[in-house]
Amino acid sequence: MVTEDDVRRIALTLPETTEKTMYGTPAFYVRGKWFARIGEEGDVLVLPLGTEEEKAGLVASEPAKFFTTPHYDCHAIVLARFGAVDAGEMGELLTEAWRLRAPRRLVADLDAGRHPIG
Repeated sequence: MVTEDDVRRIALTLPETTEKTMYGTPAFYVRGKWFARIGEEGDVLVLPLGTEEEKAGLVASEPAKFFTTPHYDCHAIVLARFGAVDAGEMGELLTEAWRLRAPRRLVADLDAGRHPIG
């Protein structure tokens, strides 16, 4: 089971990531753009995705891990349950969300090994 501390530790290993609050909860940003936020529940991570289709696929294929609420209807944003995701998968989710929001050059630097994770 992943904890808030695990999410924080993983997120802050990504290049140029900072932590600030968003709606009163911890959120993670890359160059001013949010890429993950801990939900009000405290055991849920809010993550942007590339498309609403991707969101629908995750929710349909793994409802124990991923869900949505009416608040996020019409948004490419999914909620992930801490208790259903291990640290490795959480790392993948955070990295993909970071890649979605980070500037292309920063992503290219990461891919080229100029900004190693960790």
